[in-house]
Amino acid sequence: MNFKKSNTTKLAGAGILTAITASLCCITPVLALISGAAGAASAFSWIEPYRPYLIGITIIVLAFAWIQKLKPYKADEIACDCEDETKLSFWQSKRFLTIVTIFAVLMMAFPYYGSVFYPNNNKEVVVVKQNDIQTLHLNVQGMTCSACDNNVENAVYQVPGVINAKADFHTGKAVVKFDKSKTSPKKIIKSIDATSYKVIGDSLGH
Repeated sequence: MNFKKSNTTKLAGAGILTAITASLCCITPVLALISGAAGAASAFSWIEPYRPYLIGITIIVLAFAWIQKLKPYKADEIACDCEDETKLSFWQSKRFLTIVTIFAVLMMAFPYYGSVFYPNNNKEVVVVKQNDIQTLHLNVQGMTCSACDNNVENAVYQVPGVINAKADFHTGKAVVKFDKSKTSPKKIIKSIDATSYKVIGDSLGH
């Protein structure tokens, strides 16, 4: 097999692998929500510090694959017609490399559109007394991207009596407003811990 053919295919495979690995920390929370396996939501959060490097490797690998595919043929390659696109299998074609590139871009950009997979948690809450409204400030460990924010918020909204929930992976904090006559900080914290993100500190106020 021509080196150029096999090398391009291997590079494409490496590009897919690194792109998926780079996005595991953000994809896993969504898969956990869909499958109902809430405890696996933060299983790959440890990958987040390496995500920029993995994205960089993916870009370099795919760029090199395209260079290999598009660079001018040498005289001996032209003579033997080794790179005739019509003779290439699908796995060695430009079409396959294009699909791989698009897939890799979608994987790497997942944190920016992952929220579309989460349900709309807007709901009407009737509070009996204004004094029953309390605000819980939480320090949450394990959130690494917006998908994690959505996962934490979705879990909290499942607790009856929760009025509003907002998580922010940048600060590692979550703020929850709730009706204290219907739920408690303990139940809210338990709902987050059940996702495998961990509450490591909290404060309560009005």
